[in-house]
Amino acid sequence: MDLQKNGEVIEVSETKKSDYEERSLGLKLKGTGSLSDKGMKSSRNFSSKDMVFRADKIDLKSLDIQLEKHLSRVWSSNIEAQRPKEEWEIDLSKLDIRSLVARGTYGTVYRGTYDNQDVAVKLLDWGEDGIGTTAETAALRASFQQEVAVWHKLDNPNVTKFIGASMGTSNLKIPSKDPLTDGYTSLPSRACCVVVEYLPGRTLKEFLYANRKRKLAFKIVIRLALDLSRGLSYLHSKKIVHRDVKAENMLLDAHRNLKIADFGVARVEAQNPKDMTGETGTLGYMAPEVLDGKPYNRKCDVYSFGICLWEIYCCDLPYPDLSFAEVSSAVVRQNLRPEIPRCCPSSLANIMRKCWNANAEKRPDMDEVVRLLETTDTSKGGGMIPEGQANGCFCFAVARGP
Repeated sequence: MDLQKNGEVIEVSETKKSDYEERSLGLKLKGTGSLSDKGMKSSRNFSSKDMVFRADKIDLKSLDIQLEKHLSRVWSSNIEAQRPKEEWEIDLSKLDIRSLVARGTYGTVYRGTYDNQDVAVKLLDWGEDGIGTTAETAALRASFQQEVAVWHKLDNPNVTKFIGASMGTSNLKIPSKDPLTDGYTSLPSRACCVVVEYLPGRTLKEFLYANRKRKLAFKIVIRLALDLSRGLSYLHSKKIVHRDVKAENMLLDAHRNLKIADFGVARVEAQNPKDMTGETGTLGYMAPEVLDGKPYNRKCDVYSFGICLWEIYCCDLPYPDLSFAEVSSAVVRQNLRPEIPRCCPSSLANIMRKCWNANAEKRPDMDEVVRLLETTDTSKGGGMIPEGQANGCFCFAVARGP
């Protein structure tokens, strides 16, 4: 511990808590080694008056926490230094984090540059500050490491391009609004980061909300649906289940091409569906078997896609008037699904119904969904009718949306 007196540094070795039991003013530090020899020799001679501190001002709990974090960082650094580098690991010296983009359940996303390329950086922190045990954190990191090795090999125009990752980020500086941190804040020693391409467009959810009144032309609906279905089909071909398919996790590039993003809860599909359980995802998009805590497989993504397809067509939110508890119960017990508008072409409505079938085995695979969408006729229109507009004999006669 370093203490400063009149601009000079005095090194003080760790002192047991019993040394601070007295709380009176002018208490002298007790015990041998209260000042290190190095500290005594490296500065001027001190009188006993110079060695007086207010013990009641020493925050022992804070010192303990700081010491533990420091030791944890040193331990992690030593482990990382000894471990051979993986092919997907990035050089943190080339990564420059510029600004905060969003905070989520599984991490924080920043915008930055890596090797002069615009990137999005997602920081993942498991178990720091007592949130999880060391064993739990180690298991999560091991799982993350295995899955990153799979993401590293992904290459599809409808999946956000993966650039690299790092298992140790304690030396990485991120922007902070706190003036006491000199504009930067340090990361927990056990944090990891994932670096992907930065897409300048907005999320699909934001795009749909912006068109909630005007709605989208049918060709745009099919184009977005095809982008999403092709991306999911590709992931499933690589044995990856996204597990959180929703409009908020889809990004649009400058040309309005859709790309799947946010693999925060994605995982390699288990050989046995019983090994994949637990309520993972976002309510409203979650398949009945996931909500019910039953085993599931990639077909949970197909169900979520069906909800997204309805959302893209209607530019609306499913179940806006129901609470989380009501949605969860009704989807599982009463087969609740979003109401398909009468103006929706039957070809598209049939795809929705197939995808959100209560029986996962009866849902189509995503490559089949791609084929169905590719054969959908968009020449006659079929766009959603804006609210308040009269519906003629052929509600799809006039093209809608951008």
